[in-house]
Amino acid sequence: MSGLALIILDCKRNSRGRRSFLKLSGLIGLGSLAALLLPAEGTDASLFGRKEYKVTKTRLAMGTFVAMTAIHPSRDEAEEAFGLAFDEIDRLSGLLSRHSQRSPVSSLNQVGLLEESPVEVLDVVSRSLSFNRETSGSFDITVKPLLDLYQSCFESGVSPDQKQVEQAVNVIGSRHIRVDGKTISFAKEGVEITLDGIAKGYIVDRASAVLKKKGIENHLVNAGGDIRTSGSAARGKRWTVAIQDPDKKKRYPDVIEMSEGAIATSGNYEVFYDQEKIFHHIVNPFTGLSPQVSASVSITASTVVEADALSTAVFVLEPQSGMSFINRRPGCECYLISRNGQSFSSSGWGSTGGVQKR
Repeated sequence: MSGLALIILDCKRNSRGRRSFLKLSGLIGLGSLAALLLPAEGTDASLFGRKEYKVTKTRLAMGTFVAMTAIHPSRDEAEEAFGLAFDEIDRLSGLLSRHSQRSPVSSLNQVGLLEESPVEVLDVVSRSLSFNRETSGSFDITVKPLLDLYQSCFESGVSPDQKQVEQAVNVIGSRHIRVDGKTISFAKEGVEITLDGIAKGYIVDRASAVLKKKGIENHLVNAGGDIRTSGSAARGKRWTVAIQDPDKKKRYPDVIEMSEGAIATSGNYEVFYDQEKIFHHIVNPFTGLSPQVSASVSITASTVVEADALSTAVFVLEPQSGMSFINRRPGCECYLISRNGQSFSSSGWGSTGGVQKR
């Protein structure tokens, strides 16, 4: 495997106890529990031939470990670009996180109004509304009340009852979000948003753009399974990405090679509130419950922000409807694993968009 970067998507696992898991999940912001399993922070560089360095820097950001790999003639230039890209990640995380009390998103949730919104917040919210329309509501950033309900109930050792779920669903709906110039507001009391299903992808795309601007054409950015690739890996090879086994048995259901593109995975094994995974971080905005048919959905697209949002939407849509949706969407492909271990793929999986099966 020398010269190829093997990236395992979504290396995330529940903690040992339900209460300790919930305590951790409240601390980690945009990410999930990948930070517990990924390697320590640091920089590594290897020389391939006389004019090609493979430089990798790993650092905690967005509640997970973010790894950047560059193939470049100058180690110093690569490390300088990494520094700027991580600065951009930190800046955007501060704007888009719902967990930081100082963030614009938190302010919006507290009072239902955000005037003079930062351009990045406007951009992500506007994109979220577009994805909501395109997926007929399956992707919805107003599901925060449901996630809060799940967390508060399981912290108390009980499951949400039907009445509580119905009350939360009553305030869900992107139709309640208003964007007027630089102002974002909520048209209904109780509406709150979470950008966890799209912000990480957006930030990874922006970090990749910083690297390209600094002349680092050949690179890979991996934020806990949200991956953006550009150019080639060492010795001109494609970047290699393995799809994580939802059962964590160290079997990789598929391996693909990528040049220019993005991939993101949503899984019921990422963040869940009960051992049976009946309640997890992906919720159906119409029923108020977590979908139970799929275990993992991987989407390839031109950008991580699109792959991120659509992996959540397809998880909610479930296999048949989700695959039909992706087959109608140009430039996107899907690989889905159901709870019973069956795998499904879209018509062009592994053959288009700069992505190819090994």
